[in-house]
Order: sequence, then structure tokens, then C-alpha cells
Amino acid sequence: MRIHTSAILCAISGLLSAADVPPAADQIAAAIQAAPKDRRDGVAVLGYSPAGKVVTLRPGKNELICLADNPRIARIEVACYHKDLEPFMARGRELNEEGSKGQDRHKQRWKEVDDGKVKMPREPRMLYVMTGESFDASTGTIVDSYLRWVVYTPYATPESIGLTTKSGNEPWIMYPGTAGAHIMISPPKPPKK
Repeated sequence: MRIHTSAILCAISGLLSAADVPPAADQIAAAIQAAPKDRRDGVAVLGYSPAGKVVTLRPGKNELICLADNPRIARIEVACYHKDLEPFMARGRELNEEGSKGQDRHKQRWKEVDDGKVKMPREPRMLYVMTGESFDASTGTIVDSYLRWVVYTPYATPESIGLTTKSGNEPWIMYPGTAGAHIMISPPKPPKK
């Protein structure tokens, strides 16, 4: 039996070492950057254990949950979302771990919401996503950060809320008519420093 080097490299690339996972304090400090400033002190924070599993790093005192950056991905991305979205978000993480990606993952989750297997609020709920080049632990900030907002509005359509489906610098609706319908609000990106 021949073993292909590329298959071995793919398997190894999914593994993390303890050195790859930032300390919990740094994960928390980075993750909360996506939350509104007046909500940061009370957010729950999910992050990564040295084994690469999602764990609770800090319990919450308000309605937001923040997710630390995935150390398997080079560019930093942190997110905060309303706690009512956690079943939907957790299922997305599970499907990722199972190897389901892209549209297949989306369609699976939407079907599970439709079938009542995954709880999803019917009213709008917020998601904040911040990306950047890296996290500077000395300043507690994400370098070259960019924040966009997402409003989950399950089953909304352009006709029901009056938005376009065309992406741009103005709000638009993505995945209209599905359980994962959401309004994207992506302000113009600031010039690189």
C-alpha cells in the first residue's frame, strides 16, 4: 500500500500543538475586541484548549458570546454573537469538525433548523466579526482590524425587509428565505497602516 505525502501533510496540518494555542488570557482579550465596548466586560468567551477543542474560557454575564480566533487559521478572526445563536453556531462548528464545508454545511444546518433539530430564534439577532493580521498581546488589540456586522433574520427575503441581495458597502441580505438569512453590514475598509 502506497501512502501519499500530501495525505500525510493534510492530516498533520489539522493538528495543533500546545504551543500553537495562545494562553487563555490572550484568547479572551482578542475575542472580546469584536464586542461593543459597553458589553465586553460581561461576555462569555469560548476559545481553544491545547488539544484544539472549543471550551468555555470565561462564563458570561450578559447576552453575548465571543469566540476566540481559531489557531488553525493563519489570519485572525474573532466573533461575538447573541447567546440565542449558540445552538446554530455550535452545530456549524460540529459540522466543520465532521468535514462538512461551504454550502453543504450551510444547507445541512438550515435543514436541521427547518426540521426543529437545531434551535434558531425567529427574531433578529446580532453577530459581530472582526478580522485582522494578528493579535498584539502587549496592547490588547488586533492589528489592522476590520469589524463588520451581521443581523441574523431567519427566513427574511428582499421583499420582507426591503434589502438588496447584491453585496457592497451598503447593507444587503445573504441567503434570503433560508434559516440562515442575514443582513450583512460591511463598512468600507480603512487604508492599511
